[in-house]
Amino acid sequence: MDRRCKTIKDVEVFLLDDIADMKVVFSAFKDVALQFLGNLFEYFLVRRNENKVGKNRSHLTVIGATSGDTGSAAIYGLRGKKDVSVFIMYPTGKVSAIQELQMTTVPEENIHCLSVDGTFDDCQDFVKALFADPEINQTQMLGAVNSINWARILAQIVYYVSSYLSLRKDHVRFVVPTGNFGDVLAGFFAKKMGVPSESLVVATNENDILHRFWQTGAYEKHPVHDSAAQGGFVEDGARAHTAGVKETLSPAMDILVSSNFERLLWYLAYDVQGSGTATMQKKTQAACSKVMEWQTDLKAKGGFKVEKAVLDAAKADFSSERVSDDETLTTIREVYRKGNYVLDPHSAIGMTAAVRSAAARPGVDSVALATAHPAKFSNAVGMALRDEKGFHFNAILPEQFIGLEALQKRIKHVKKQEGLDGLRKLIIEEVAKEIDV
Repeated sequence: MDRRCKTIKDVEVFLLDDIADMKVVFSAFKDVALQFLGNLFEYFLVRRNENKVGKNRSHLTVIGATSGDTGSAAIYGLRGKKDVSVFIMYPTGKVSAIQELQMTTVPEENIHCLSVDGTFDDCQDFVKALFADPEINQTQMLGAVNSINWARILAQIVYYVSSYLSLRKDHVRFVVPTGNFGDVLAGFFAKKMGVPSESLVVATNENDILHRFWQTGAYEKHPVHDSAAQGGFVEDGARAHTAGVKETLSPAMDILVSSNFERLLWYLAYDVQGSGTATMQKKTQAACSKVMEWQTDLKAKGGFKVEKAVLDAAKADFSSERVSDDETLTTIREVYRKGNYVLDPHSAIGMTAAVRSAAARPGVDSVALATAHPAKFSNAVGMALRDEKGFHFNAILPEQFIGLEALQKRIKHVKKQEGLDGLRKLIIEEVAKEIDV
């Protein structure tokens, strides 16, 4: 844990106490969790490889998909780690320029950036296919950096404990900008472990499948197309996703379905569907059967609706807010004017939801979890603040970003049409080169 924190720049809880007459704490997001995950991988490999040499050493092949943030965070957490090869896939031309530079200019030979001629969803599909592929699993020990990896959610539980201890209040409301549901799920487990959370607020953008679930109990895809889907900035990564997703100023939250939500559904089903059974085994079987039924309907029919008891159980721990692009821009401006602080658009969604939920249910301090540095989404931030007196984007540009464009980029291009066979071949060949060195 100490080694993780030494590699993070500006780790702090940033307290804003002059926004809508309430205190809001901004805490870290993916970078901290992935630094922990990288050190965890290394710790167990060192133990396993003690007194081993050459090809007798265990070697971990880490794979991941990113629409921008996860990739750079994973790379910086795993760069230079012994006995670890890292393959990060991202959609060609559909992440922001600064995010691509952060990933592709890392010189360590164990880092492999794979530019895929498709969408983020295509990259995720490749990750899932690799884990299910018996051929590559015969020769490679695979590891994950996306929130499919439980250790990443484990690390994110710490955010909630730390934030609560910083405030020392009887109850705290946590507000989480949410796409794939990983970080807010960590908040759910933190609450189950004893953190006195009044509520976990799921803050979505206009891709609001989660918000609609908490309002109605229906978890249904509402795909949009053509002009209705257009929005955001290509330069900030707004074209990273599959057809049907509404493109917004907060592209990391642009989802049709939320990949970690299935985990919460299981716990809800366990508590509700299995309530009348006698043993833990029967409750587990009942929960698994119900979740399988829901997921089958999601794939076959585009959605499902849960029973009232399940929705009531979900509302016991969670509430939700939906935030539009216009509201996101307004919040970025208001926070800058009141606190001289520049939010990225995803964090602005959390802030908007925090203010709104505090007005609806006053008397509880809110913790709004942040997501990324605003420099990664310069077009959205510039759109919000271009007319603000005294604002200069260069003033918030981190020193780590300066000069990246002059560095050599290391990219391998992956053609979607070559499928799993082509990707498998590339990974096996690159890992073999590293092991032979």
